[in-house]
Amino acid sequence: MSRAGAGRAALGGSLVADGEAAGIIELCHQFPHGITDQVIQNDMPHMEAQQRAVAINRLLSMGQLDLLRSNAGLLYRIKDSQNASKMKGSDNQEKLVYQIIEDAGNKGIWSRDIRYKSNLPLTEINKILKNLESKKLIKAVKSVAASKKKVYMLYNLQPDRSVTGGAWYSDQDFESEFVEVLNQQCFKFLQSKAEAARESKQNPMIQRNSSFASSHEVWKYICELGISKVELSMEDIETILNTLIYDGKVEMTIIAAKEGTVGSVDGQMKLYRAVSPLIQPTGLVRTPCGLCPVFDDCHEGGEISPSNCIYMTEWLEF
Repeated sequence: MSRAGAGRAALGGSLVADGEAAGIIELCHQFPHGITDQVIQNDMPHMEAQQRAVAINRLLSMGQLDLLRSNAGLLYRIKDSQNASKMKGSDNQEKLVYQIIEDAGNKGIWSRDIRYKSNLPLTEINKILKNLESKKLIKAVKSVAASKKKVYMLYNLQPDRSVTGGAWYSDQDFESEFVEVLNQQCFKFLQSKAEAARESKQNPMIQRNSSFASSHEVWKYICELGISKVELSMEDIETILNTLIYDGKVEMTIIAAKEGTVGSVDGQMKLYRAVSPLIQPTGLVRTPCGLCPVFDDCHEGGEISPSNCIYMTEWLEF
């Protein structure tokens, strides 16, 4: 290839990379808390893995993206230029505390740990924390793990599920009724899939396969119902589906899926279907005594006895 031809090819590749990078930046603006590689794949399926890697690395090298680590894997987030400008004029102690909080990510950090890592007096740390909060650079979040303690994280971060308890907690209280409603609706959706498969009158194998639904389908159904005031993720729905599996109402299978398929993770997809028990459980098994792990130690007058069994009392009231 001539020099002119090589130059044109390089220019063309640069323009393509610029276009892909611009697409990723636009996607990051839509999701300010960050996006995963899977989100980029779903939004831009035409982009090959190598092109995606080149575009992301270019944005990272230009300082336009932050690379974070979350439960879902690597997270790409648009860099907040305002935070950098707000830190101008801050002293070294304030910058140190800010850096420690930034390194903690969306799980946050207790003031005690900040003191340990910075070797600063507690009074000075409290003063710095108040100053950073007033600038809206950091925020304090109550943790479900310790109700009287607060963790600090960057202001624009979405707290990790381990801090807030996820969708199942509201003001640190477990929303048992909400979980039960989701449980019922997920099972109802899978039951309707199974009934539709049976009514199709096709051969048993086709009926069985068509009775399965992916976690993405269940998630979409729940979102369309509008029964949740909080945004639910596929991971949240899979947690509910797991409880149905433990109850013996649902079974799960994992199949191979093409890269980029909606609802797939690492080339795999989870499928669920409603099942009916072959034999109904006996009356004894339905009582707390039938499943009690300390049944042999239970006797009247003992530390564990029927008269003070909280599980029996709740079951009788139900």
